[in-house]
Amino acid sequence: MAKKIRVTLVKSPIGYEKSQRATARALGLTKMSQSVEKDDSPALRGMIAKISHLLEVSEE
Repeated sequence: MAKKIRVTLVKSPIGYEKSQRATARALGLTKMSQSVEKDDSPALRGMIAKISHLLEVSEE
């Protein structure tokens, strides 16, 4: 069973680069304080690293 990661959008992507807003949307985060649970993978870790200043991450 793959490890799960819970990602929460804690800061608005408004005012940041278009690619950073698109990364938040690709993670499934459209509203503030919204959380999603994803399977851990290198691709997901790269997306999180790109917008880490907007997110709160917890491992499950």
